[in-house]
Amino acid sequence: MQSNLVIFPNAGTAKKSKQIEEGTITNYDRAEEQFIELLAIEDLDHKLDVKPAIASEFEQALSRAIRAAYKNDHSDEQAHRFLQRILYRINRLKLFWYDDLRHYTNERSLYLSSCRDLIEAAWQKWELAQFDVPALQQLNVKQALIERTSADLDPILSESSRYIREEMTESGYRHLLAIGSFDGLVEASHLSRILGGVANEVQCTLMRVLIEEYGNGRLSRKHSTFFAQMLAEFGMNTEPEAYFDLVPWEVLASTNHNFLMTERKRYFLRYSGGLTYFEVAGPAVYKNYMVAAQRLRLSEVAVGYWELHIREDERHGRWMLDDVALPLAERYPNDAWELVLGYEQQKLMSDRAGIAVVGSIREATQSV
Repeated sequence: MQSNLVIFPNAGTAKKSKQIEEGTITNYDRAEEQFIELLAIEDLDHKLDVKPAIASEFEQALSRAIRAAYKNDHSDEQAHRFLQRILYRINRLKLFWYDDLRHYTNERSLYLSSCRDLIEAAWQKWELAQFDVPALQQLNVKQALIERTSADLDPILSESSRYIREEMTESGYRHLLAIGSFDGLVEASHLSRILGGVANEVQCTLMRVLIEEYGNGRLSRKHSTFFAQMLAEFGMNTEPEAYFDLVPWEVLASTNHNFLMTERKRYFLRYSGGLTYFEVAGPAVYKNYMVAAQRLRLSEVAVGYWELHIREDERHGRWMLDDVALPLAERYPNDAWELVLGYEQQKLMSDRAGIAVVGSIREATQSV
């Protein structure tokens, strides 16, 4: 594992700083390995009641990381990474991966739930602190959503977007695909978890989005199939999570946030607002990738997923605004501001993740 180490002028101080950071990374890695072992223990809750010491090193690292990531003035990147990886390993048990059934033996473990709740409580408080919630509560929600979606349909190019369009190499493009495969190969899984309940127009629109994401029930047309074809074009691994260790914590945070939003029906408005942003802003992001691919003269197969998404997400964005977000604002006038909060949160997380991905690409291509 590589880390970004700051080199100070004083060689002795630099050496000590490097040793401390590498030691912290090693401790988090060891704690994560212990947690992976815990996940595989049959009847985990009972085993921990009998011998709690088997989780002691992990629990110490967990407490230390929460303080370092969310309760200090200077946020620790390695602590963020550790916490989001642990949270994801718990959350992924909510999806079925068509693997060994014994991997799900602890999917309803009270211990795992307590670990999840402990991380989420501190993390979500930290995330929400970045927004002026009282100001959001005073907004004209419909107007705010219309203005935001209009601006995000064709945003001003950011520094990260320009890098992708103008500088990213083919090696960088492959690195982009590797990180993107983390979501691209299981796309729409979160949406599938919130569709049950009383029939209504909003539910039916969300179902239409899901059905198109799943290729109208044909595996050959499912969006993840197109992503797998892009990977295969470069001889890359097409198995889900194959490049998990490359995924920045900022990307994991966005995924874990969606797990939380879909797990709690109380957050239905926030999730719907977030999905509205994702569908509206998606085409602009994918166009950046298309421009890069055209500059690199890549094949049609190597860009098929982006082409599909640009076409379909433009339609999905309109559906989400007109047939989901705005009707929900009318249905829940006292809570409608949560739609804007969800939209803003997803935008912040997506921008943060985009910057992290470009940083990872730069680092990877510089070391080649």
